[in-house]
Amino acid sequence: MGDVSYSPRREHVKNILVTGVGGGVGQSVLKALAQTSYGVVATDSEVLAAGLHAAPRAYRGLYASDPRFIDRLVEICLAEQCGLIFVGHDVELLPLSENIDRFTAQGIVPVISAPEIVRLCDDKLQTSAFVGSLGLPTPATQKLCDVEEFEGPVVLKPQRGGARSRSTFVARTEREFELFRQLVDPENCIVQEYIEGDEYTCGSVTLDGNCLGVIVMRRILRDGDTYKAFVEHNPELEATVRTIVEALKPFGACNIQLRVRDGQAYVFEINARCSGTTAARALAGFNEPKIIADYVLGGAAPTFSISEVTILRYWQELVVPNADIEQLRDTGFLSGGGKRL
Repeated sequence: MGDVSYSPRREHVKNILVTGVGGGVGQSVLKALAQTSYGVVATDSEVLAAGLHAAPRAYRGLYASDPRFIDRLVEICLAEQCGLIFVGHDVELLPLSENIDRFTAQGIVPVISAPEIVRLCDDKLQTSAFVGSLGLPTPATQKLCDVEEFEGPVVLKPQRGGARSRSTFVARTEREFELFRQLVDPENCIVQEYIEGDEYTCGSVTLDGNCLGVIVMRRILRDGDTYKAFVEHNPELEATVRTIVEALKPFGACNIQLRVRDGQAYVFEINARCSGTTAARALAGFNEPKIIADYVLGGAAPTFSISEVTILRYWQELVVPNADIEQLRDTGFLSGGGKRL
């Protein structure tokens, strides 16, 4: 569909910027990169973002809606000699994608797909149509305003946006459907067939239009996040993921979510970015940020070995001196040596 490619960069550039480190995706990328020799710099618009206090060097950034957002990121990259950017927040994807040239002109590579890919993945109606065009099963999907009668069970969810299952409702009866439709934005809501079955989150890395690897994880959710994950060698699901990413041609990591019913995979979401489970995948031997950085910064072919393991997730506390928070608030910079998330 779209293809972004870059020539491998000079090997001595070892610093990487991770944005949006107040959320699960950015923090997961930080954890994955902590297993590597790359220098890591973090940025977020909020001084209480945990990732700022867990990175060796951190900068207070700007909101993606700020007209100076891109300028600030370029400024940080030049100050820290960052050759690569990983995006940690969905709202930052499109602004960076639309300004790729601003970065590449300075020798900086944002790990981001082309704007049309970012828009497609953000729109669940377009995503469903794209998957269907490849001859792959996908849950029946339509806009809420086009639904004439209830045929359940169904999921009501935002057509665009809606990370971590926000504003998502499962209606198993007509009464539930009528209730939930009053709670959503009718102009930004789809109704999607609910697939009973195991749910999977699948990671992949695509560079220069070629899928270089896939990892499949069955998962149990809690409040929209992966709570328990089970890494599986599953050739059928791996083939499904490859079919999608080789047609879509994202740049870098691409996360695909699906459910399996009666042995058949139904893809319902594609995210052309790293995932909240990126760190878990790295622990299983598939470190997406490292694979990408090794190739883009060093020209190295991908190497990985995936282990079938069970990964359990839990809360962890991060103690931050008040002086560090004040320093970030006053100066916009913190060099704390990095604490392990």
